[in-house]
Amino acid sequence: MSHSVSRRTVVLAAASALPAALLAEAARAGARPAARAATSRLREEPPVSSQDDLPFRISLAEWSLHRALGEGALDHLEFPRAARRDYGIEAVEYVNTFFRDRADRERPAGPTFRGSGAADRRYLRDLKARCDGEGVRSLLIMCDGEGAIGDPDAAARTRTVESHRKWVEAARFLGCHSIRVNAQSRGTPDEQRSLAADGLRRLTEIAAGRGVNVIVENHGGISSNGAWLASAIRAVGHPRCGTLPDFGNFQISAEESYDRYRGVAELMPFAKAVSAKSHDFDAAGNETRTDYARMLRVVLGAGYRGFIGVEYEGSTLSEPEGIRATKALLERVRAQLAGEFR
Repeated sequence: MSHSVSRRTVVLAAASALPAALLAEAARAGARPAARAATSRLREEPPVSSQDDLPFRISLAEWSLHRALGEGALDHLEFPRAARRDYGIEAVEYVNTFFRDRADRERPAGPTFRGSGAADRRYLRDLKARCDGEGVRSLLIMCDGEGAIGDPDAAARTRTVESHRKWVEAARFLGCHSIRVNAQSRGTPDEQRSLAADGLRRLTEIAAGRGVNVIVENHGGISSNGAWLASAIRAVGHPRCGTLPDFGNFQISAEESYDRYRGVAELMPFAKAVSAKSHDFDAAGNETRTDYARMLRVVLGAGYRGFIGVEYEGSTLSEPEGIRATKALLERVRAQLAGEFR
């Protein structure tokens, strides 16, 4: 999803975390066995079932339906049913914006979801029951609007870490493997890396105790510099802190963008989820901004075998049409690459 929280524009030094030769090799073919092994050790998400021998499965990001949800045409509780029945998709990725009111009030102590008391526990039980009834797996919660994880003010940074606790609990209750957060900060690139790593490390230590990962998306501003974000994750140094590479979110500022293929390659060693961003399609059904075959070679070449999320964000097609077009493209390219990646 596009970043809706304003961020200070930062001019970055052009630094790379991966040699250019390695990036080119990953894009052309696959990562070496050692790289695959290292990637798998960092990943906690459910693997693709071996019975169908597919290199990845397809999930649906709730942001793909943000207009329908915002207009009231679709209720958040109906999202899992829509994913399964309308689009034939078996796994979902939530956005906290669409059920924030179920987690924003006081949090009573207890081993269950600490949202806002019995009403919220009933709400999440209802959501979980609907997922179970449809045979839909809950993968992650994308969290926005909870503060800057790398805020230069120490007290504000602590508040941000604490404000994410409720989403860690919700993710655990629903059976999600991760919450997605933003590496938002201010200052020089080095200062922001240090501040973001501090907040991420503290939140990850909380989430790890609940069996939940903390993952960061390239989501505008400095986080859209793949080399910088990869360096921040390395600075955290925790196996449950990783990335959610998004195919399209590489706009650092109005004047500066980052190469999307290079950025995804830099983030893939830490990936615990992947977002297949789409906007527009040509007459052949190809996405006009991203070469999906090239991008999926980068993703699969890094050893990734988890779910890849449909995240349609365009306006030319309706949301249902955009979701189906993105899913069809992923399925077509997956079939093309199935013999190359197992």
